[in-house]
Amino acid sequence: MNLSLLLPMSAFALAASISPGPVNLVCLSSATHYPARRGLSFVTGATLGFIALFLGIGAGLYALLTRVALLETLLRFAGVAFLLYLSARLALDDGRLSEARPPKAPGFWTGAAMQWLNPKAWLASASGISAYTGGDAGLIVVFAALYLPICWLSLASWVYAGAFLKRHVHKPHVLRVVNRVLALLLAASAVVILLD
Repeated sequence: MNLSLLLPMSAFALAASISPGPVNLVCLSSATHYPARRGLSFVTGATLGFIALFLGIGAGLYALLTRVALLETLLRFAGVAFLLYLSARLALDDGRLSEARPPKAPGFWTGAAMQWLNPKAWLASASGISAYTGGDAGLIVVFAALYLPICWLSLASWVYAGAFLKRHVHKPHVLRVVNRVLALLLAASAVVILLD
Protein backbone atom coordinates (compact mmCIF):
# COMPACT_ATOMS: atom_id res chain seq x y z
CA MET A 1 0.00 0.00 0.00
CA ASN A 2 1.48 3.32 -1.08
CA LEU A 3 0.91 5.72 1.85
CA SER A 4 1.67 8.71 -0.39
CA LEU A 5 -1.73 8.11 -2.04
CA LEU A 6 -3.73 8.66 1.16
CA LEU A 7 -3.54 12.46 1.08
CA PRO A 8 -4.44 12.85 -2.63
CA MET A 9 -7.26 10.30 -2.25
CA SER A 10 -8.59 12.20 0.77
CA ALA A 11 -8.39 15.53 -1.06
CA PHE A 12 -10.23 14.05 -4.04
CA ALA A 13 -12.92 12.58 -1.76
CA LEU A 14 -13.37 15.94 0.00
CA ALA A 15 -13.60 17.92 -3.24
CA ALA A 16 -16.09 15.46 -4.75
CA SER A 17 -18.20 15.21 -1.59
CA ILE A 18 -18.44 18.83 -0.47
CA SER A 19 -18.89 20.49 -3.87
CA PRO A 20 -22.49 21.38 -4.78
CA GLY A 21 -24.52 18.64 -6.37
CA PRO A 22 -28.03 17.23 -6.15
CA VAL A 23 -27.45 15.35 -2.88
CA ASN A 24 -25.80 18.38 -1.24
CA LEU A 25 -28.71 20.61 -2.26
CA VAL A 26 -31.24 18.16 -0.79
CA CYS A 27 -29.23 18.15 2.47
CA LEU A 28 -29.39 21.95 2.61
CA SER A 29 -33.06 22.10 1.73
CA SER A 30 -34.07 19.34 4.13
CA ALA A 31 -32.52 21.09 7.10
CA THR A 32 -34.35 24.36 6.34
CA HIS A 33 -37.65 22.48 6.76
CA TYR A 34 -37.06 19.63 9.19
CA PRO A 35 -34.96 18.93 12.30
CA ALA A 36 -31.27 18.39 11.56
CA ARG A 37 -31.42 14.78 12.86
CA ARG A 38 -33.71 13.90 9.95
CA GLY A 39 -31.19 15.42 7.56
CA LEU A 40 -28.47 13.32 9.17
CA SER A 41 -30.50 10.18 8.46
CA PHE A 42 -30.53 11.22 4.78
CA VAL A 43 -26.77 11.91 5.00
CA THR A 44 -26.11 8.44 6.41
CA GLY A 45 -28.16 6.79 3.66
CA ALA A 46 -26.49 8.91 0.97
CA THR A 47 -23.03 8.11 2.33
CA LEU A 48 -23.61 4.36 2.54
CA GLY A 49 -25.35 4.39 -0.85
CA PHE A 50 -22.34 6.16 -2.32
CA ILE A 51 -19.88 3.69 -0.77
CA ALA A 52 -21.91 0.78 -2.18
CA LEU A 53 -21.91 2.49 -5.59
CA PHE A 54 -18.17 3.21 -5.34
CA LEU A 55 -17.38 -0.43 -4.54
CA GLY A 56 -19.74 -1.58 -7.29
CA ILE A 57 -18.01 0.62 -9.83
CA GLY A 58 -14.67 -0.65 -8.58
CA ALA A 59 -15.94 -4.20 -9.19
CA GLY A 60 -16.78 -3.36 -12.83
CA LEU A 61 -20.30 -1.91 -12.78
CA TYR A 62 -19.30 1.23 -14.70
CA ALA A 63 -17.70 -0.87 -17.45
CA LEU A 64 -20.96 -2.79 -17.79
CA LEU A 65 -22.92 0.46 -18.15
CA THR A 66 -20.64 1.72 -20.90
CA ARG A 67 -21.12 -1.54 -22.80
CA VAL A 68 -24.91 -1.67 -22.46
CA ALA A 69 -26.12 1.70 -23.75
CA LEU A 70 -29.74 1.06 -22.74
CA LEU A 71 -28.79 0.74 -19.06
CA GLU A 72 -26.89 4.00 -19.15
CA THR A 73 -29.83 5.74 -20.86
CA LEU A 74 -32.33 4.36 -18.33
CA LEU A 75 -30.13 5.48 -15.44
CA ARG A 76 -29.76 8.93 -16.95
CA PHE A 77 -33.53 9.42 -17.42
CA ALA A 78 -34.34 8.02 -13.97
CA GLY A 79 -31.87 10.49 -12.46
CA VAL A 80 -33.31 13.39 -14.45
CA ALA A 81 -36.89 12.49 -13.47
CA PHE A 82 -35.92 12.28 -9.80
CA LEU A 83 -34.09 15.62 -9.88
CA LEU A 84 -37.04 17.31 -11.62
CA TYR A 85 -39.43 15.87 -9.02
CA LEU A 86 -37.29 17.24 -6.18
CA SER A 87 -36.96 20.55 -8.00
CA ALA A 88 -40.74 20.88 -8.37
CA ARG A 89 -41.27 20.12 -4.67
CA LEU A 90 -38.79 22.84 -3.73
CA ALA A 91 -40.22 25.38 -6.16
CA LEU A 92 -43.74 24.89 -4.79
CA ASP A 93 -42.74 25.19 -1.12
CA ASP A 94 -44.15 28.32 0.54
CA GLY A 95 -41.12 28.98 2.77
CA ARG A 96 -43.05 28.77 6.03
CA LEU A 97 -41.24 27.03 8.86
CA SER A 98 -44.10 25.34 10.65
CA GLU A 99 -43.39 23.05 13.58
CA ALA A 100 -46.40 21.01 12.44
CA ARG A 101 -44.82 20.18 9.06
CA PRO A 102 -45.71 16.63 8.01
CA PRO A 103 -43.01 14.00 8.61
CA LYS A 104 -42.01 13.63 4.94
CA ALA A 105 -38.37 14.60 5.17
CA PRO A 106 -36.09 12.67 2.81
CA GLY A 107 -34.72 9.80 4.87
CA PHE A 108 -32.10 7.07 4.84
CA TRP A 109 -33.43 5.10 1.86
CA THR A 110 -34.02 8.23 -0.22
CA GLY A 111 -30.40 9.22 0.37
CA ALA A 112 -29.11 5.77 -0.56
CA ALA A 113 -31.23 5.57 -3.73
CA MET A 114 -30.42 9.12 -4.74
CA GLN A 115 -26.71 8.37 -4.99
CA TRP A 116 -27.43 5.59 -7.49
CA LEU A 117 -29.41 8.10 -9.58
CA ASN A 118 -26.80 10.83 -9.19
CA PRO A 119 -24.47 11.23 -12.19
CA LYS A 120 -22.03 13.23 -10.03
CA ALA A 121 -21.61 10.14 -7.81
CA TRP A 122 -21.00 7.87 -10.81
CA LEU A 123 -18.42 10.24 -12.31
CA ALA A 124 -16.65 10.86 -9.00
CA SER A 125 -16.42 7.12 -8.39
CA ALA A 126 -15.23 6.20 -11.88
CA SER A 127 -12.68 9.02 -12.15
CA GLY A 128 -11.36 8.54 -8.60
CA ILE A 129 -10.96 4.80 -9.05
CA SER A 130 -9.19 5.17 -12.38
CA ALA A 131 -6.94 7.99 -11.16
CA TYR A 132 -5.81 6.51 -7.84
CA THR A 133 -6.27 2.74 -7.78
CA GLY A 134 -5.52 1.37 -11.24
CA GLY A 135 -8.25 -1.18 -10.53
CA ASP A 136 -6.38 -2.66 -7.54
CA ALA A 137 -9.04 -4.15 -5.22
CA GLY A 138 -7.05 -3.39 -2.06
CA LEU A 139 -6.63 0.26 -3.01
CA ILE A 140 -10.33 0.52 -3.91
CA VAL A 141 -11.26 -0.71 -0.41
CA VAL A 142 -8.80 1.75 1.21
CA PHE A 143 -10.21 4.57 -0.94
CA ALA A 144 -13.77 3.62 0.09
CA ALA A 145 -12.71 3.59 3.76
CA LEU A 146 -11.31 7.13 3.35
CA TYR A 147 -14.41 8.26 1.47
CA LEU A 148 -16.83 7.06 4.18
CA PRO A 149 -16.10 9.65 6.92
CA ILE A 150 -15.20 12.40 4.42
CA CYS A 151 -18.47 12.01 2.52
CA TRP A 152 -20.55 11.82 5.71
CA LEU A 153 -18.95 14.94 7.22
CA SER A 154 -19.17 16.86 3.93
CA LEU A 155 -22.88 16.15 3.51
CA ALA A 156 -23.53 16.82 7.19
CA SER A 157 -21.96 20.28 6.77
CA TRP A 158 -24.68 21.05 4.18
CA VAL A 159 -27.34 19.91 6.66
CA TYR A 160 -25.93 22.25 9.30
CA ALA A 161 -25.78 25.09 6.79
CA GLY A 162 -29.50 24.52 6.21
CA ALA A 163 -30.14 24.38 9.96
CA PHE A 164 -28.29 27.71 10.29
CA LEU A 165 -30.56 29.23 7.63
CA LYS A 166 -33.64 27.89 9.42
CA ARG A 167 -32.51 29.29 12.75
CA HIS A 168 -31.54 32.73 11.50
CA VAL A 169 -33.86 33.40 8.59
CA HIS A 170 -37.42 33.67 9.86
CA LYS A 171 -38.94 35.42 6.86
CA PRO A 172 -40.92 33.10 4.58
CA HIS A 173 -40.17 35.22 1.51
CA VAL A 174 -36.40 34.76 2.06
CA LEU A 175 -36.76 30.99 2.35
CA ARG A 176 -39.02 30.98 -0.71
CA VAL A 177 -36.20 32.65 -2.64
CA VAL A 178 -33.70 30.07 -1.27
CA ASN A 179 -36.10 27.27 -2.27
CA ARG A 180 -36.53 28.69 -5.78
CA VAL A 181 -32.77 29.06 -6.25
CA LEU A 182 -32.20 25.48 -5.07
CA ALA A 183 -35.02 24.30 -7.35
CA LEU A 184 -33.41 26.08 -10.32
CA LEU A 185 -30.02 24.56 -9.51
CA LEU A 186 -31.51 21.07 -9.31
CA ALA A 187 -33.41 21.58 -12.57
CA ALA A 188 -30.24 22.94 -14.20
CA SER A 189 -28.28 19.86 -13.09
CA ALA A 190 -31.01 17.72 -14.71
CA VAL A 191 -30.62 19.66 -17.98
CA VAL A 192 -26.83 19.21 -17.86
CA ILE A 193 -27.34 15.46 -17.47
CA LEU A 194 -29.62 15.40 -20.52
CA LEU A 195 -27.15 17.39 -22.64
CA ASP A 196 -24.11 15.40 -21.53
